[in-house]
Amino acid sequence: MPIDQEGNGLNRGFITFAVMLATVMQVLDTTIVNVALPHMQGAFSATQDQVAWILTSYLVAAAVMTPPTGWLAARLGRKRLFLISVTMFTIMSMLCGMAGTLEEIVIFRLLQGVAGAALVPLSQAVLLDSYPRERHGTAMALWGIGIMVGPILGPTLGGYLTEFYSWRWVFYINLPVGILAFFSILAVVPETPQRRDRPFDISGFVFLSLGIIFLQLMLDRGQHNDWFSSPEIVIETCIMGLAFYLYLVHSATTRHPFLDPGLLQDRNFTMGLVLIFVVGIILLATIAILPPYLQSLMDYPVFTIGLILAPRGVGTMISMFMVGRLVNRVDTRLLIFTGFILTTVSLWMMAQFNLQISESAIIWSGVVQGLGLGLIFVPLSTIAFSTLAPTLRTEAAGIFSLVRNIGSSIGISVIFTLFSHNLQVNHARLAQHVSPYNPLYQAPFLPDAWNIHTPPGLMALNAEVTRQAAQIAYLDDFRLMMFITLFTLPLVFLLRRSDSHPTGVATAATTD
Repeated sequence: MPIDQEGNGLNRGFITFAVMLATVMQVLDTTIVNVALPHMQGAFSATQDQVAWILTSYLVAAAVMTPPTGWLAARLGRKRLFLISVTMFTIMSMLCGMAGTLEEIVIFRLLQGVAGAALVPLSQAVLLDSYPRERHGTAMALWGIGIMVGPILGPTLGGYLTEFYSWRWVFYINLPVGILAFFSILAVVPETPQRRDRPFDISGFVFLSLGIIFLQLMLDRGQHNDWFSSPEIVIETCIMGLAFYLYLVHSATTRHPFLDPGLLQDRNFTMGLVLIFVVGIILLATIAILPPYLQSLMDYPVFTIGLILAPRGVGTMISMFMVGRLVNRVDTRLLIFTGFILTTVSLWMMAQFNLQISESAIIWSGVVQGLGLGLIFVPLSTIAFSTLAPTLRTEAAGIFSLVRNIGSSIGISVIFTLFSHNLQVNHARLAQHVSPYNPLYQAPFLPDAWNIHTPPGLMALNAEVTRQAAQIAYLDDFRLMMFITLFTLPLVFLLRRSDSHPTGVATAATTD
């Protein structure tokens, strides 16, 4: 039920500050650890496959525990669940920083994922209930800044802490934030009534959890194990498909399904899930692919890469502040459409990169993408929830976050799989032209350092061919994301126009 919608602006400001602390802490932790993985690998004397479980355990646990957020909030009370989650997340962050073995940090990261899963949907639901409906755009703009800027600033902050301090500080930095968030939530966030009339659907939770677990494992380990040529990936795919099938059958036949099927009957929310899935693909896939591009092909140090990517967050904040004022005055579908156009333009700019590209060109492409994603995220978050009953918001927010995260996982897996495949194909095609009979091979077109008649020259030439092949493969990935974004544009107008005034759910649902 809505909380404190008649409260003054100062109280809303304190509530916003409190929940955003928890949101930024959780979202930032999703990406800040990526930069520190090589240092953790050395500290624990682990292989690349083993250290990857530090990420996988967190992602799997967070994905599994996101859907039950609505039921837990109804049973325990939203504030109580918030405080439990922040406390557990902060303690697990400290234990991750103190971990002495790989096994310890994997276990603590798994528990950290369990604790952090509820933070983002809870913060979204609290903000929607704290602001009147005509100011939901402003609420979602503030919430979106934390969601979007966290992953963008994560590599920058992680690179700085790792390079100048230690990888352990990427976890210790959560301690002061978590403590401040706990006492802020304790002081200002109102409690919601507990509801015990809805039983917990254990079978539905188990089926859905198994499907999510094996989907995440398949996506995370598929590239390393050469996908369906590996028995492990085949088994994980079969279990995933069976689990999702059983969940659908069970949900259609039980009286109290784990997730309320009424959510998917709302057109705005359903289309919002489709569009936020695409946003998840573009946001994290781009962030995941740019650092290795800049580091391996252009020899940028980690900290410099973070500085180059940081202006993307500036673009996001600018557009979110703008859209917070525009969302009640302009058709939100036009704002979302404009955002997808800008995102498409930014990916087209990235598809024009070359090995001599300037830093300013890279920064501007990031700023344009930040502007576009900011224009998408806030109006989409607003219109997707505009026609839902307030009692469904917490559960809907959990599904919304889950679909975005699954989109990110699928996007990253597809992008890196295509990169590896295209790298081999491009290398083979370029190598066909390396021949003493090729006129371009004759001097003065090629330097003596690339003489194929000497082992050092052959190695140097192969390294350059590999570099050029990788460049083409990265550009192919940018083009793929550009076309995905472009083909999403018509779906925007399947959303119903949302009435910006609080005239009730029924009226909004019938407005077109």
